[in-house]
Amino acid sequence: MLIGEVARRSGVSARMLRHYDSLGLVRPTGRSGAGYREYSEEDIRRIFHVESLRALGLSLRDVGRALDDPGFAPSELVDDLVRRTRERIARETELLTRLRRIGAAEPADWKDVLQTVALLQALGSENAGRRQRAALSSVVEGPVPVEALVEAVLSETDPNVAGALRWALAQSDGGGWALLAEGLGSPVAEVRARAVRAVAEFPDDGATALLRDALTDSDLVVRRRAALVLGARGVAEAVPTLIDMIVEEANDVDAADALSTLASDPARADRIAAGLVDRLTHGTTGAFARRRLTQALADVPGDAASRALADLSHDEDRAVALTAAHVLELRKAR
Repeated sequence: MLIGEVARRSGVSARMLRHYDSLGLVRPTGRSGAGYREYSEEDIRRIFHVESLRALGLSLRDVGRALDDPGFAPSELVDDLVRRTRERIARETELLTRLRRIGAAEPADWKDVLQTVALLQALGSENAGRRQRAALSSVVEGPVPVEALVEAVLSETDPNVAGALRWALAQSDGGGWALLAEGLGSPVAEVRARAVRAVAEFPDDGATALLRDALTDSDLVVRRRAALVLGARGVAEAVPTLIDMIVEEANDVDAADALSTLASDPARADRIAAGLVDRLTHGTTGAFARRRLTQALADVPGDAASRALADLSHDEDRAVALTAAHVLELRKAR
């Protein structure tokens, strides 16, 4: 079969067939009387093998190895193809995401497009200072899609940059807290903790609801961060976690301040006092934890706290007794 007919039947151009011949990849086994290439049935089968392997993404060099090298290991080549395919998909996905974000910014002209691209590139920079400047300038110089800010917030490890990103996200009007809900569902605890800190910047009821859900998170850091924010917002569900924080000396001063805020509501004050007293009388609570709990009672108004402090002023732990007596004197003076 001559080259023209082979090209028609196989779908491989005559030019490419000549290229295969020059590489030694598919050499026609015969020549016509006029010197034209003649392909046998075996040659044509080899052409289809070449095209099948090329369709998998193999280079012509790899195709030749696969067909002619007796020691060729297909599994290694397949693994390499998988790796390269994943890398290509990642690059194309990144490009698609960037294009979508540029479109979401609704650029009016090419100047806006270039400005958005520059900000997006700066947010992904390896230099922390550049990322921080990009976060701060995004509010002034032009809109950065909220999705990009959320992604940056959830992945940022530098505390200064993270603070700038949370501030920029809070200034946006694109429902950033709703997008952060995905971060709260991440299997990575550090990502969930970053999401909680970012959600805390939003005063919305929806953001508060997300923080309530975070109180039951499997990670202790996430639960504690949510409790501090919710306590400052007057959400009573945070009380047990805040008391635990005082016992465990984990941001205990902030936790006591949050309890004080909650206790400003008389309806909650006695319940908070009861919770603190319960931990004070718990057999496994250590001496230093009992002193911190006694100090926390100082900022809880109401009769229940006063009665508890009166009892504690006779506590066998002298430090607890002195602290309680001193607090009682201050409360009487007020």
